Amino acid sequence: MSDTHALEALVQSLRRLPGVGVRSAQRMAFHLLQHDREGAQVLARALQEAIARMRHCSQCNTFTEAEVCATCSDPRRDASKLCVVETPADQAALERTGAFKGRYFVLMGKLNPIDGVGPRDIGMHKLLERATDGVVQEVIVATNFTAEGEATAHVLAQALKARGLLVTRLARGVPAGSELEYVDLGTIAHALVDRR
Repeated sequence: MSDTHALEALVQSLRRLPGVGVRSAQRMAFHLLQHDREGAQVLARALQEAIARMRHCSQCNTFTEAEVCATCSDPRRDASKLCVVETPADQAALERTGAFKGRYFVLMGKLNPIDGVGPRDIGMHKLLERATDGVVQEVIVATNFTAEGEATAHVLAQALKARGLLVTRLARGVPAGSELEYVDLGTIAHALVDRR
């Protein structure tokens, strides 16, 4: 067995994070071991605690420590509007805007037939149950504007419309403060189609 087995295991573990390659993982590992061993201990404990305590909200599927998350249990939220997002990070981004006061459903993924991810894998059945509870009037599909996100939005919209719900899609277009000559052509084309 190599005398650097623990270091190699740490580097490989850090590489599991999105966007972290070998060199970045090595830098992080060396930093923690050389300059911040206490920070490494804090990180290890926080990871263990999060894994042990976090679960999915029974209503919206996001991460929470309670049975029902704070957003779903907030009586000031508009329960007639349900915003569907791919990840808890997407939900957090929408929340930071302060513009949406409804409720959420977090898919925890997107359709990707190439990788074998189908409607069952993203909790579509649970979403349909939630959306047809008799309270929800509008479902806002806020999946990302990637090929997989668009496919997910299409499949969800078809299923939700078939159940008599109003389905809207998160708008896309030219970013505020930008100059048209510097905006990519696809964004301009979508902005023209989705103009109001």
